[in-house]
Amino acid sequence: MDLIAQGLVEAVHRLATLDPEVLDAASASLQVSGIAVLLSLAVGMPAGIALALGAFPGRRLVLALVNTGLGLPPVVVGLVVGVLVWRSGPLGSLDLFCTRGAMILAQFVIALPEVVGLTVVAVQALDPLLRLQIAALGASRAQSLSILASEARLPLLTAAMAGFGAVVSEIGASLLVGCNIKGDTRILTTAIVTEADRGEFGAAFALAAILLALIFAVNLTVTWVQQRPRPL
Repeated sequence: MDLIAQGLVEAVHRLATLDPEVLDAASASLQVSGIAVLLSLAVGMPAGIALALGAFPGRRLVLALVNTGLGLPPVVVGLVVGVLVWRSGPLGSLDLFCTRGAMILAQFVIALPEVVGLTVVAVQALDPLLRLQIAALGASRAQSLSILASEARLPLLTAAMAGFGAVVSEIGASLLVGCNIKGDTRILTTAIVTEADRGEFGAAFALAAILLALIFAVNLTVTWVQQRPRPL
């Protein structure tokens, strides 16, 4: 218990004094996970809407692959991306290994199935009559997609939150492709493991507190948007 108490006291001190190492890890996490989620939203939402509305051979297989991706272990993603960006790998010429770029790529792959899968569910849950009404009004395909996305905006916001939660808390992929370089590719999760291994529990608790606060802030924002009163 004394060890935990000492760690918590040191964590409060590090947070109060804005410890540079803690802030560096937090900043790196926000940058890497933020960019990865934005990219997954840009690709995943249109893909999810297309899967929800489309009818083509192999659609069920694609949906099954997306659902499988929801449980894809991050360490497996890290292994595959690591091989791709390895210096002698197919993308080795891009010199991405042990960089934030490789971490963004890995986290994008992790977040994408979350966004696509939840987008499909959100769009399929809409009233089928809505699509008929949109078609009857002569809306173009782009306008139809825009209206459907607007109607499903709250579930889509949940998809964004799920994608962010999946990547900001993962460690395996980032550790494999980012190499956990201090001041560069060391993010909150990898920093927690590093500090705990060194016996620096105060730093580990401080990093954990920031990670939890970050996740809570995102969830609180989404919950507030979802639950706010809507005009009749």
